[in-house]
Amino acid sequence: MERSPVTSRRRRRTRQGLGAAIAVVAAGAMTVTGLVSSAEAADVNVAKNAGFESGLANWTCSAGSGTTVSSPVHGGASALKATPAGQDNAKCTQTVAVKPNSTYALSSWVQGGYAYLGVSGTGTTDVSTWTPGSTNWSQLSTSFKTGANTTSVTVYTHGWYGQASYFVDDVSVSGPDGGGGTDPGPSIPAAPAGLAVGTTTSSSVSLSWNAVSGATGYTVYKDGAKAATATSNSATVTGLAANTAYQFTVTATNAAGESVKSASVSGRTAAGGGTDPGIPSTSVPKHAVTGYWQNFNNGATVQKISDVPANYDIIAVSFADATATPGAVTFNLDTAGLGGYTVAQFKADIKAKQAAGKNVIISVGGEKGSVSVNSDASATNFANSLYSLIQEYGFNGVDIDLENGLNSTYMTKALRSLSQKAGSGLVITMAPQTIDMQSTAGEYFKTALGIKDILTVVNMQYYNSGAMLGCDGKVYSQGSVDFLTALACIQLEGGLAPSQVGLGVPASPSGAGGGYVSPSVVNAALDCLAAGTNCGTFKPSKTYPGVRGAMTWSTNWDAKSGNAWSNAVGPHVHGLP
Repeated sequence: MERSPVTSRRRRRTRQGLGAAIAVVAAGAMTVTGLVSSAEAADVNVAKNAGFESGLANWTCSAGSGTTVSSPVHGGASALKATPAGQDNAKCTQTVAVKPNSTYALSSWVQGGYAYLGVSGTGTTDVSTWTPGSTNWSQLSTSFKTGANTTSVTVYTHGWYGQASYFVDDVSVSGPDGGGGTDPGPSIPAAPAGLAVGTTTSSSVSLSWNAVSGATGYTVYKDGAKAATATSNSATVTGLAANTAYQFTVTATNAAGESVKSASVSGRTAAGGGTDPGIPSTSVPKHAVTGYWQNFNNGATVQKISDVPANYDIIAVSFADATATPGAVTFNLDTAGLGGYTVAQFKADIKAKQAAGKNVIISVGGEKGSVSVNSDASATNFANSLYSLIQEYGFNGVDIDLENGLNSTYMTKALRSLSQKAGSGLVITMAPQTIDMQSTAGEYFKTALGIKDILTVVNMQYYNSGAMLGCDGKVYSQGSVDFLTALACIQLEGGLAPSQVGLGVPASPSGAGGGYVSPSVVNAALDCLAAGTNCGTFKPSKTYPGVRGAMTWSTNWDAKSGNAWSNAVGPHVHGLP
């Protein structure tokens, strides 16, 4: 498939301290370079409840001036809001354990009115910094050194008398783990890795994660709020609403404090009693039209999912993006490129389409896709990440459109694993190029046959191809009814069921570099395959009335041409025998 050269990137937070270079390390802690010896242990954030996710725990605010709020926040689900009065500057403090003769980087994110950040009791020079306020989050940063006998300091933030409320989030006191003397005690544990969703019911979600060295307990957060605690690396969150998606994170704890939060995962509860992966139960019609929906603007009509015409039975969202983890994928809605289309609107539109009997799936790959599934580990990552996307957005399934190579052994494993997680309602489509389906020995063809019992349809791309062999051994050029029928015949006679074969074509000449055919040619090819009528020079030896239908790249290019393709092909597909 053709895709935009612009790729959305998920924003990632970093923190910087003045007078020191701060880098995020794998455990989620911070290293202050140039301040401590490389022989020392990695620096940590010695502040507890630094993001105010546990309310005001570990913090004390003057005269009841502080509270936690869910908006605005810099990170996580909560932030501190403190409101000064005429005789009170709304000071909030925390005593943190530090090591003597050590340097610490102090920072926080602030918004609103006058905001001060400082530290006292250092045993050397107490420091502070401030800002007159801003409407957006800004970072206050400084650093301090502890004295020879200093084992704790008081970190504080405050506003100014009678001024507007100020907000604080993500406080960091980064340096050696505190404890005093030569025995610093336990270190704050690393953030748990490998958080995954297990069994779900209509009111619960089971979670598991990798055990963390030095942790004595774990805290599970649901949508940013504390939901459960555990002493082992698994927990079940109960009391949830049916058929609802939640975001989960987990932290590790011990006597030294709480780690930063793990990467989040999405889990959806079942619609009714018993276990249920949450996959919508919309069925694909006997004869179906598939359209790719562009999550980018490349000159075609920009659409919301709600704009896709009703003639489309399967809408393939293009595309999922590769991550740094081999085999894993994610999805980033191009809100800016789509004119401010929000994730909430996107999810609501998916549900509305499903309520209308349509299937919305996530497509992996495209012309510029770089997802590689070539090992057991990457196959597991592929299945797990796709299942998370299905749960988060409510997708009905997945489309495989990898145009830069495919390993049938591991892709088959990945799709079978995904099917086991998602259940029988999972829709699996494929969009190989013509060269990929010339022989049953090809990796794409082997994959299709390897998952034949769970495969919905293969919509081969009959474009950007040139000449290819038909099932009669003759060469056919793209752009003709014979090209469509003679190449479809290879799949039909090579082991795929007629219901698993669809004709993939561009919606307009702008949709591909070559191979465009008019809607009337698509309809003629379908008639030829289904009923033996309207054929060209090639006529199959038998008919395939169960042939699934047609696919197009893309619904956006179709809209650019006034939906001429779907208006002509859609009713014809739905009228097949």
